[in-house]
Formats: sequence, structure tokens, C-alpha cells
Amino acid sequence: MSGPRLPRHLTAPDPGWEARADVIVVGSGIAGLTAALRARLLGRTVLLVTKATVDAGSTRWAQGGIAAALSEEDSPDEHRHDTLVAGVGLCDDEAVRVLVTEGPEAVRELIGIGARFDVDASGAIALTREGGHLRDRIAHAGGDATGAEISRALVAAVQLDPSIEVIENALALDLLMDDNGHAQGVTLHVMGSGQRDGVGAALAPVVILATGGFGQVFGQTTNPYVSTGDGVALALRAGADIADIEFVQFHPTVMWLGPLAQGQQPLVSEAVRGEGAVLLDASGTRFMVDDHPLADLAPRDVVAKAIMRRMRSEGTSHVWLDGRMLGADTWLQRFPTILESCRSRGIDPVTDLIPVAPAQHYVSGGVRTDLWGRASIPGLYACGEVACTGVHGANRLASNSLLEGLVFARRIVQALEVDEHDVGEAEPSAGVDGLLPHAVRRPMQQVMDAEAGVLRSADSLAGAAQSLSRLGESGGSRPSTEDWETTNLHQIATVLVTHSQIREETRGSHWREDFPERDDARWRVRLVTRMEDDGSLSTREEPVTGAVE
Repeated sequence: MSGPRLPRHLTAPDPGWEARADVIVVGSGIAGLTAALRARLLGRTVLLVTKATVDAGSTRWAQGGIAAALSEEDSPDEHRHDTLVAGVGLCDDEAVRVLVTEGPEAVRELIGIGARFDVDASGAIALTREGGHLRDRIAHAGGDATGAEISRALVAAVQLDPSIEVIENALALDLLMDDNGHAQGVTLHVMGSGQRDGVGAALAPVVILATGGFGQVFGQTTNPYVSTGDGVALALRAGADIADIEFVQFHPTVMWLGPLAQGQQPLVSEAVRGEGAVLLDASGTRFMVDDHPLADLAPRDVVAKAIMRRMRSEGTSHVWLDGRMLGADTWLQRFPTILESCRSRGIDPVTDLIPVAPAQHYVSGGVRTDLWGRASIPGLYACGEVACTGVHGANRLASNSLLEGLVFARRIVQALEVDEHDVGEAEPSAGVDGLLPHAVRRPMQQVMDAEAGVLRSADSLAGAAQSLSRLGESGGSRPSTEDWETTNLHQIATVLVTHSQIREETRGSHWREDFPERDDARWRVRLVTRMEDDGSLSTREEPVTGAVE
């Protein structure tokens, strides 16, 4: 299957500076920091590149926690079962087995690095439950500040290692390769001072992408402003396989701030529902009870769809989350961050209902990798949200994302012990090609919200494709961070819409109103796209094997 034609290069030739290392890690969330620390254990020199400051990625925004079978009442097999159910037939069973069996050890290693999780009265790790889990297996820190605590511990460990060089405020532009098609580094745009400023080349025979997601493709998201899909777009332009990005998870309970709100929106973790909060419609009726056996703790895609159906039937812009029964002590001790977020906006969840609606939260797809994080380009690896390991299938199980980044970052570094990486001569970039102006971003987001969001159909997606094609003809831009980011977002949006048009079924976080049923007979496949040398997109179907739940 062929698709639109997109620009293949964003970098002008002749970079102004060079840096060299054995391993380049792009991204400083849980996946990138873990990869950097473990690569140092192999004695490799590491260059850690991060787009803003080293602690500004998506990890620190994670509220709910990290899932792992840590209690005697739980088991990896039960965690596997719940993950497969949430992934509705598209999980790679072997990838899930890796996640759930290696997860407990990885979390304990994280604790050894210095992460402090909440404990119960006996001193054991306190575990809670979130949507789709049949056991209490969510470890959390600071009540609802798990990501911030994990980020703190990992950043502190990196800063203690003088052998890890960190370049902040650096946007990764294009992958550098030698004439054998092997990764040899990345071009960067650094907004700093001194010798490393402007466009330069970071050279290494190993490049690990850990750049997170692409939430800014949409107008309303829980993702930080840095989540512009740079890693996925970089890999796409280099010719790597990109899979499953039609499966965009919309978190069902994001605080509704009004019709004009855009950008990063405040998340209300589903751990709040795990503690007993419930969803109400405009009339005050609990509507999830009739929609799923787990009611308000159903998997996220189920809850998000139910909310959208209720909003559409009632003509409302949000529903309500009722957490008043939790009491002041639970809010203060378990959810202090969310409590402060609500109160700063004039809502006291101890006594008030919280207006909520779905917003973009996570993507289950990305750079296609094997079980060791290897991408389809030699020397290129990916872990965390930027990657498609096959763990999440069509819908990520709550709190599996931090665990996936942790587990597969560790496996990448294990692979480095056996993989051969020759230092080659990096081919120069072919030059800037088709850079889009920043002014394109907002209209693109409006198109994606309206026509490729939670509700999709052949008509809406055709409209989105036409609009994206028209916006892609915008020109006259000069290279800048905002324009590079906007071009990345537009390329990802184009692939997302293409996949959504091809997949004529409803499955997990992909909902086609004109094809409302899951179709295993036809669509138990993942869609894999690569960019050809002429900039055209080709998409193939890759069969999914293993257990189905």
C-alpha cells in the first residue's frame, strides 16, 4: 500500500560542531536515563541528549504509578493476562512475557538506585489498582507523584556519573548513517552557548531513541510541550519501520478547562477511580455500571468511548468525576498533586464534582523494534513511548508504560554486549527539504482533534487527509525549533491518518464509527509504514502471533 509523499531531510549540510561517544541516548525520561546508566556499566562512553532540561520529559508527569507483580498474591501470569485483555488481540505475547517476568526485578533495581515508593503499615510497598487490573499491583510514590520521584532518582544517579555527558536544550533532527545504512549518530539543534550551539553532529555507532510520545499532534493532551514526536519522525525519515500509531490512547479523565483550552491539560489519574471515585453524567447517573463488568475501572479505551457516547447523546462537553466519598484525608495523602491542581482552578474535589473529558494521553505504537529494542536500521534502538515493542497491542494497560521503558531500556543495553557496531563515516545530510512554518501547527491540531481523535470515520479521516495535504504545501519557512517540531508533527499526523483509514475496524483505542466491531478474521495485524527514498510512504500488514484475549 502506498501513501502520501513527505520530506526526507530537515538538516542543512555541514554541521557547525561535532561530539563523539560510544552511545548516544536521545531523551531523558525513565527509558533514556535507564539506558544511559546501564550503558555506563558496560564501560561505554555515553552522550545523553535531551530536548529541554534533563528532568522535563513525560516521566515526571506520570501520576498513577508503575505496574509489576510485586506481591505474593499476584503473579507475572496474572499481569500478562490483564495486559493481553487490554491489548484486545494485538499484543505480541512474547513481548508481554518479557515485560511481566522481568518487570519486578527492574522495579527493585530502580528502588536500589534510590527511588522511594510509598509503603504500607508493615513497611512493604503499598500497591493499588487501576483500570484493567484484576490485582493491586500499582506501586506509587508521593501519593500521585510517581513519575516525579522516579525522574528525581534517575536524574540524581546520572548527575553523579561524570562519564555521562549531558547536552540539554538539544532537538534531534535527522539520523546520520554510513554508506552501509548503519546508524552513526544524529544531527542536533542546540539552543545554548559556547562551542555547541546551533546545528551540530553527535556521532556514535549506537543511537538509542527514548524521546517519548507525540501528544502535541492534538490540541488537547496530557503530554508536555516537548512531546512533538521527534524520535518517531527522525526514524521515519531515515527509513525505519513505524507501527501501530493509529492506536492513540485518550485518557478518559482529563480536567475540562473550557472549549478554548489547548496544549497540556491537567490529568486526573485513574488511580482516583481505583480508590473509589465514580463517573457521573449530566443527570448525576453512574453510566459505567451498565457498560462493562469492571464499571469505572474498565480499560481506558472502554471508559473513553463510554464518556464520548454519553457526551454525544446528552450534547454536553464533559462528564463529572465524583471523588467526594474519598474524604479529605485520602485526597491529601494519596492525591496531593491532583488536589492542588484542582484547587488552583477553583474546584475542591473533597466537596465538588470534577468536570472531565477524554484528551490525548499515550500512543501504543512508534518505532518498530524486536524484543531487544533493535529498530530495522542497524545501530538504531528505541525504548519507551517512542517504540512499538508489541507490548501494548491496541490499548496500553494502565501503568505499563513506565515499566515498558524500564524493562526494554535494560534489554537494549544487554543487546549491546553482543551486537557488533562498526564506527563508519557518517554521510552528510541531503539538506533541508519541505520544512513547514510553525503557523501550521494550530490548524493541524484542530484537524486532528475534530477528525482523527476519539471518534473516527471514513468521511472524517478523508477530510483530515485532505487538510493535512493542503497544510503540507505551506512553505517559506526558515529553520527554527518550532518549525522543525511542526514538520515532525505533520509527518506523524499523516502516518496516523493513513493507518486509521486502512484499519477498517474498531479495536482498542482505534474507534471507527463506520466499522464498529473488532474483526480478528481480517485485522489481527499491525500496520507497518516506512518512508521510501523518494519520500513516499509504503504500508504493509504484519501478522500478530501469540495469545489472544
